[in-house]
Amino acid sequence: MPRRLQPRGAGTKGPPATAALASGATPRPRRAPADPAVSAKPLLRWDEVPDDFVECFILSGYRRLPCTAQECLASVLKPTNETLNFWTHFIPLLLFLSKFCRLFFLSGRDVPFHHPWLLPLWCYASGVLLTFAMSCTAHVFSCLSLRLRAAFFYLDYASISYYGFGSTVAYYYYLLPGLSLLDARVMTPYVQQRLGWHVDCSRLIAAYRALVLPVAFVLAVACTVACCKSRTDWCAYPFALRTFVFVMPLSMACPIMLESWLFDLRGENPTLFVHFYRRYFWLVVAAFFNVSKIPERIQPGLFDIIGHSHQLFHIFTFLSIYDQVYYVEEGLSQFLKAPPAAPTFLGTVGYMLLLVICLGLVIRKFLNVSEFCCKK
Repeated sequence: MPRRLQPRGAGTKGPPATAALASGATPRPRRAPADPAVSAKPLLRWDEVPDDFVECFILSGYRRLPCTAQECLASVLKPTNETLNFWTHFIPLLLFLSKFCRLFFLSGRDVPFHHPWLLPLWCYASGVLLTFAMSCTAHVFSCLSLRLRAAFFYLDYASISYYGFGSTVAYYYYLLPGLSLLDARVMTPYVQQRLGWHVDCSRLIAAYRALVLPVAFVLAVACTVACCKSRTDWCAYPFALRTFVFVMPLSMACPIMLESWLFDLRGENPTLFVHFYRRYFWLVVAAFFNVSKIPERIQPGLFDIIGHSHQLFHIFTFLSIYDQVYYVEEGLSQFLKAPPAAPTFLGTVGYMLLLVICLGLVIRKFLNVSEFCCKK
């Protein structure tokens, strides 16, 4: 996901000079338009590009602005500060594309790729692939123009929300039915024995099953709205806000965590236990780099091309999704042995299509407001 500098003068309105005078500060002079000599340089420093394109603690390696589409594509083979941002998600995109092709077409199962039992896997696979593809696209073409830069940011946020909901769909059909936590025949006597409460858990579990997908849907749309709004001046800490917002959909996996606390998940499903917790470890590490901006915060300029925090963020998010794919595949294998119920088109692909429409409307609304197209 592309990154941006925290906005200067957050909370002020109007041109920078006007806002500075209103606050009693000395106005910072606006940069003069780039001269032809600067524009002809292959790579620029932070003070040679517009403020809206400057990244936190990244001093060099910026591409000429605006670039053509051909120049953007050619830049993936040049040492810019975006090059490894592209490759650290393009290589995982190819790996996951190969993985899902094997799962759908070369797995050796008797279930064809179009069988209803595989609909949740299609939803999940589309989310994973779209997230990596959109991230690559945003990093490559982010210097075409301000409006296109904003559009790619918004599409990147939307693709992450789409992936989060696709993950919930896969959990709902492949992983949650196998949990003792969501089995009334297990939970009712468990609650009576441990707490002494005579409660019929069947209604609570049925309510949870009925609400999990609608709640995840609303959460996906709300997260996209919050991330798009984080590009405006009212948000002083956009990276922290986005990290928090992206973590929120992960709460839909809470039943798996509770299962490991209340029951012997490690003994009953060691694959799920190991890869689930390792995935969340990778996510914590990724969030740390995304928020802290380490190591470039410690030594600005040293990690402009190789080793800055966003590259590390990409690597650890890839590792987290790799572990997730592993235990989703294991859940699919258990599901196919004794499927409790066949997933429906409306309950899987229908939800995803509706989400695409809603996210498209959100992005359209933000692009139609000039305030959200010229800020970082």
